[in-house]
Amino acid sequence: MAKPNVVHIEGVLTITPSKITEPRQVRQVSANDPIGLDLFGQCLHVVLYYKKASQEDSGWLQAGWMKESLARALADQPMISGRLCRRLDIVDDDLDQQPPQHDQLEIVSNDSGVRLMEARIPTTLSEFLDSKTRQVAEAELVFWKDIDEQNPQFCPLFFVQVTNFECGGYSIGISCSLLLADLLFKEKCFLQKWAKIHNNITSQNNNAPKTPIFYLPNLKKDGFPVEGFFSSRPSKKNSGQTFIFKIGIAETSVAVDNTLALLCVEEAESKLSNKMASEFPLFLNHPNNAVQVEKCSKLHAATTLSPKPNLGITSEGLGWDDILGAEDVEFLAGNQPLHVSHWIGSISGGLVYCDHEGLFGGKIMVTIPKESTQI
Repeated sequence: MAKPNVVHIEGVLTITPSKITEPRQVRQVSANDPIGLDLFGQCLHVVLYYKKASQEDSGWLQAGWMKESLARALADQPMISGRLCRRLDIVDDDLDQQPPQHDQLEIVSNDSGVRLMEARIPTTLSEFLDSKTRQVAEAELVFWKDIDEQNPQFCPLFFVQVTNFECGGYSIGISCSLLLADLLFKEKCFLQKWAKIHNNITSQNNNAPKTPIFYLPNLKKDGFPVEGFFSSRPSKKNSGQTFIFKIGIAETSVAVDNTLALLCVEEAESKLSNKMASEFPLFLNHPNNAVQVEKCSKLHAATTLSPKPNLGITSEGLGWDDILGAEDVEFLAGNQPLHVSHWIGSISGGLVYCDHEGLFGGKIMVTIPKESTQI
């Protein structure tokens, strides 16, 4: 099989919502040390593999129709096309005794858009999936660029990469900042809604054009890749393994954020036979559409968990598909994914991610660093 670095980016397109978002939505982001917590680099990757469903089908064709289908889907979920911005809050209204300004972060649905990358790889889909190096090579099927620490307002939070294989099969790679990852969960159904819109567009009446306006083979004749202008940060797919908990808590009157996270880490370490770093970022999605990212320390676990608190917790191990439902996402009716891969990128010491119900039940993901093996 071809080496993992032979994926060539052939085209790049920015896709914005099909209508203006009014009023704009805002998601507050609270983090005392954004750079130290790697707030700007961590993301969720999903890769869906599809066979060539018909003589006309191709990744080029599906990517062309995504210009319209993704634009419509973004209109229903505009936060995905937003940007992470800084705003300055004045703590004291007395201008004569004004304290230092505090740098605040928020995601604003300003319709700046997402990036769609079109790529090719000189191997067949079956060769790629059967390859012993697939775990490393898969990282080339997604595109991600870290959010700029100084100017985050210019950086997309969501990327789509459609990669064409020599056999006509293709993959759809999705990269989403962890600050918005909950929007991909089954409850929000973004992937499912997008695929349904895509199906409706491609199955319109016989008078509809057979090829979309943004069909790259018709627009790009030189055959030269453009990756020199658009470089992705290596994703390191084999850098972490994730265990997902479905949590039910009997006593919901007490906030148990750090305590619950440490309990999940303790159990995940036992199940995965690996250890989390002594300090790691904890992502908490609050019901008021705010995200809190803080440093959680295992050094306090002995005090916090001794004696182990009786929180009335019941946990159930889940798989990624229980969270995302990507196994059933059909961009072309009847053409289910042959395989779906999921992983969280930019893992150094590990992390814990709680969904919007994670404080009092819901789903908690514990990602522990590892050397290799499948996630």
